[in-house]
Amino acid sequence: MADRARLDQPREVRRSLRRRRDSDPERFGRFAETFARFLGTARFLTYMTIFVAVWLVWNCPWGPERDRWDDYPFIFLTLVLSLQASYAAPLILLAQNRQEARDRVTQEQDRESNAQSHADMEFLAREVASLRLGLGEVATRDFLRSELRGLLSDLEDKPEPEPVDEPAKPKKAAKKPPPKN
Repeated sequence: MADRARLDQPREVRRSLRRRRDSDPERFGRFAETFARFLGTARFLTYMTIFVAVWLVWNCPWGPERDRWDDYPFIFLTLVLSLQASYAAPLILLAQNRQEARDRVTQEQDRESNAQSHADMEFLAREVASLRLGLGEVATRDFLRSELRGLLSDLEDKPEPEPVDEPAKPKKAAKKPPPKN
C-alpha cells in the first residue's frame, strides 16, 4: 500500500540520458531571415562566382589530366545549383512572409497613431477657435491705448470751464484750544 503513488503529489522527475532542447518556434524563422539577407549581399554573389569559376576550371575538358568530379558537361554543377535554389526559394518566401506580418503590425500601429494625432489636431483647432472668439470680447492693449488717446484728445479739445463763484458761506467761529495748566 505504501508503494502506490499518491495522486495528490507530483511524481519525481526522471532524468533522461538525452538532453531536451527548449524548442523556440521563432528559431527557424530567424534562420530563414538571416539566410535570405545573406543571399541578397554582394558577398554571397562573390562566393558563388568563385565557387562556379573554380568548378568550371577544375572540371573543364581541356588542360592536364586530373580527377574530375563532373565529367559530363557540368551536369553535377547544374544539380548543385538547382538544389541550392530549391532550398533558397522557400527560405526567402518564409522570410518575406515574416516581414509582411511585421509590416502589417507596424502599419496598424501607424494607422492608430495617425488617427490619434488627427483627433488631437481637431481638438486643438477647436480650442484655438474658442480662444480667438473669447479674445474678441477682451479689451486688448492696443484697444485701450486708442481709447485713452481719444479721451485725451477730447479733453485737450474741450475748453476749460470758467470757475463759478460760489456764494459765501458763513464762517464758523474757530474753536480755541483749551488752556494749558
